[in-house]
Amino acid sequence: MKILVVLPRFPWPLDKGDKLRAYHQIVELSKHHDIYLFAVSHQRVEPEHLKALEPYCRQIRLFRLNRFVCALNILRNWFASKSLQMGYWNTKRSKRACKAFAREVQPDVVYNQMVRTMPLVARLPFPKVMDFQDALSMNTERRMETTHGFWHYLLHYEFKMLRSSEYKAFSIFDALTIISDVDSDAIPHKRNGEIHIIPNGVDLDYFNTTHYQLPTTHSICFCGNMSYAPNVDAACFLVNEVMPLVWEYCPSATVLIAGADPKPAVRALASKALKPEKVTVSGRIPDIRSAYVSSQVFVAPMRIGSGLQNKLLEAMAMQKPCVTTSLANAALGATSGDQLFVGDSKEDLAHWICLLLGTEDERTRIAEEGYRFVRERYSWPAAVQPLEQILQSLPTNH
Repeated sequence: MKILVVLPRFPWPLDKGDKLRAYHQIVELSKHHDIYLFAVSHQRVEPEHLKALEPYCRQIRLFRLNRFVCALNILRNWFASKSLQMGYWNTKRSKRACKAFAREVQPDVVYNQMVRTMPLVARLPFPKVMDFQDALSMNTERRMETTHGFWHYLLHYEFKMLRSSEYKAFSIFDALTIISDVDSDAIPHKRNGEIHIIPNGVDLDYFNTTHYQLPTTHSICFCGNMSYAPNVDAACFLVNEVMPLVWEYCPSATVLIAGADPKPAVRALASKALKPEKVTVSGRIPDIRSAYVSSQVFVAPMRIGSGLQNKLLEAMAMQKPCVTTSLANAALGATSGDQLFVGDSKEDLAHWICLLLGTEDERTRIAEEGYRFVRERYSWPAAVQPLEQILQSLPTNH
């Protein structure tokens, strides 16, 4: 079967959740099908990035976005009462390029990721499946709660436009997928059609401590793309509000904040925290596994955002005891006290961190149960199998 995959970003390097999901789905689907990849990008795609995908794709077509044109599109969408981010990712030229590639490929099915790419594929005369990935409208709504003034107004506008686009998707696509039940429940008018749950997985061969070991250099680790607002909020919350309580009982505890493109607010944590000498902001590191293995406890204090947190899957696969919030655990589905610890207040999070830092037996128990949990429930082959069945079930006549 020929599958045309349409993405809002080139899926390499794997520094964002949507890229990670797309990459592994392409790898698994390519085992039995021909993959044709169309990706728009506002960043330069290096030759080595292309080489990472070439073994799994029959053909790759890139469309480089012009930032000035994207800015004009955002203004156009504002006056037309449409989503701003959908204006950014979809220009007249990108639509024409996608249509031309589809006409050339003549795919049996089109599979696009995120509501952002909906305008690129909406009028293609082929069976279509869209992966919401997560509920972008819910993500935007949660971010509204932490903003004020103009940004609050802007996010409220975008929230309404995304909700409208998510609703329209039911009438455009033959099938829809999403990452978790929590995100599915947040999509409006779900009764108009079914949304299939396609979870993420974790590469248990790659995220494995058997062949990757380093000495422990930090007590606590949090990692992720540090230009992403939910991660920025979580990092600041951890260092500024949770850690002062931890330091009362564990004064020698150190924190590693690891991840690409840290915002100024994140970089400032290494100089303006209560104990700046105890905080390291690494920025991008070549191998994220080193952040996991060099720490005793992994903490993901997410307060906003949506979707399944890949960072938790990876940390648990690396056999690190985890502490997180109910918001992050909702999509994961682990049991607090068994596979990890869950707390929402700074006091609860600090309590679980101190417990794990102070008790080696408890660290070992939670780490082993967490590893068993992800090994049994979150592998990429198992996660992609129902997606493959959905794609194969659609009629192939155009």
